[in-house]
Parts: sequence; C-alpha cells; structure tokens
Amino acid sequence: MSSYQLSQSLSILLTIIWLGAPLTAAAKSNSYEIVVHAGEIDKTVEFFKSKNFWGPKTHAKDLNVPRLILAVASKRWQQESQKIPVPVKKELFYRAIVPLILLANELIMEERQELESIQATVNKGKALSTKERASLKSLAQKYGLQDGDNPKKQIADLLDRVDSIPPSLALGQTAYESGYGTSRFAVEGNALFGQWTYSGDGMKPKEHRASKGNYGVAAYDWPFDSVRSYMQNLNTHRAYQKLRDKRATLRKQGKDVSGLALADTLDSYSEKGMEYVKTLKSIITVNGLDITDKASLRDEPITLIVGVEGVEKVEEAETKIEQLRKSGELDRIIKSMRLDGEE
Repeated sequence: MSSYQLSQSLSILLTIIWLGAPLTAAAKSNSYEIVVHAGEIDKTVEFFKSKNFWGPKTHAKDLNVPRLILAVASKRWQQESQKIPVPVKKELFYRAIVPLILLANELIMEERQELESIQATVNKGKALSTKERASLKSLAQKYGLQDGDNPKKQIADLLDRVDSIPPSLALGQTAYESGYGTSRFAVEGNALFGQWTYSGDGMKPKEHRASKGNYGVAAYDWPFDSVRSYMQNLNTHRAYQKLRDKRATLRKQGKDVSGLALADTLDSYSEKGMEYVKTLKSIITVNGLDITDKASLRDEPITLIVGVEGVEKVEEAETKIEQLRKSGELDRIIKSMRLDGEE
C-alpha cells in the first residue's frame, strides 16, 4: 500500500479534522501516542494551555515546544477559522505548525552532526570507514551534490546545504503561502508552502497560465512531508544559493542565523520578488515570530493529533485506531510519515 493510500485510510477511518479538543486517553503505537480530539476551538486552546503552550511568551526565555505533531489537515479548519478572532486563528495555526518545523530541523541537524563527525575524521588524516563513506555518499545524493574524489571539498559543500531553516522564516512563509492553512492547496494537498512542480501531477491553479508550462502545486500525503520538502528545496535548489551563502557566512562569523536575516535572500521564491520579501518580513515582525528561532522541542515522545467531527465520533474513532494497531496497519501508517527521518 502506498503512503498516499495509507494516509487516506487513516483520514477516512477517523474522519479527521485539523484542530480539536482532547476527549480521551491516548492510544499508543510503538513510541508514538495518538490523541483523539473533537472539534471545539475553546477546548483546543485549553489543550494547549494544559501543555504549557499558550499565552504570551517573553524573549527573555527560549520557547520550549511540546512534540505535538499534526497528522492530517482538512476542510474543517477553513470553516472554523472564520468564526474566531484573527489573533486566535494565527496563534492556533502557528502552534500547530511550529512543532513540524522544529522536528524537520532536528532531523537535518542530526545529519549535520553526522557530517561534522566525518569531517573530524578527515581533518585528522584518518581513512574513512566503510560506514562513513556510505553516509557521505548518501548525503551527497540527497542534497544534490556529485560524488567526488576530494572528501574535504565535498564535506565543505555539504555543510552549506545540510543546515536548519530559521523557524520564523518557515512560519512566515507558510502563513503567507497557505493563508494560515485555509488555502485550497493546503486543504486538498497539505501544501503549506505553495511549491510548484512540473511533474504533471500537481494541483492545478484555477487560473492556470499556459505560458508557465505544465506546472501545478505539489501535493503531499502529510503536513510533515510538506515541511521537509520546503526545507529540502531551500537547501538544494540553485534559486536559493544566496540563502545558503548568507547562512554559511553568519555561521562562520558566529552570528545568529535568523529568519529576518535570511528573508532578504528570498526574492526568487515568488514572482513578486522584493515585494514578497517585504511582506514576509512584515509577517515575521508583526507576529513576533522571531521568538521561535531559538525554540526547541521538549525531550518527550511524539504525540500525533487526530480529530473527529464531534463528541459522538470519539468512541468510534478509538475503536478503529485499535483495530489498525492490532492489524499492524497503524505502525505502517506512522512509518510512512517519516517522523524519524528514514526514507
């Protein structure tokens, strides 16, 4: 069964919505918990409060984020978000997305640490082990670099690519590109960053421009896939070389790599050019997103957030989750989300 079919199985069986309020105990599958929610915005806020993840944050203390991973988005959020004050809508969206961004960055930094360990071996003049050579080759392929005979140069080139994306930048862009998760592309295909594809299977804009070719907006099985794809895009595509260069320079200078610092390099992300950059920087500044640039995930198990469309559906959902767990299907579904970074 494909990952798309797996995600559809979970979505259909659980009648998933995007945000809701916890009503039952969690079901476990391996090291993950799954919390069933029923959709009431005020109770969602209470849930975040119970996780110490709601209310004003001060820049005097780094943000500590629970590992609450949004499993699937749906049309419910489009409707619910229209009924609540804009500030609450924004806060709910940012709190739903920032754990995904931090987890994706965490996986990238694990790869960077592995790369730095290989670099240390090379700098000592030692021969790379079979495992280290395989890891270096795998990272080079993943990040779009050719295999070469000069490990030092290859590692140096990779270090410019295998690096995290400031969370404030990612949050600003997903808010802009997805309309805080309400766009058709976000709802129909978990497309949080509006990335184009020319594969022929992308979601077609209503006003498709033939002059731009056979393009569409890339769809994803899971919201987390969209986040990882976005980061991979910034870390590999030639259009974002300026971002990678500036990030590398800031690191070498021992300066903070902030979203605002890198936003200036993204004039190629949109046809709007520097006007896009101006709006993006405004989103980051007005909403105080820079506080997330030093945020970290708590040292705790991942909790997958699953919602149902009403209190009466909770027991039914729990039963079906248990059926999936016993059949082994639930573990396959969770594995397809690649939350541990495995391809």
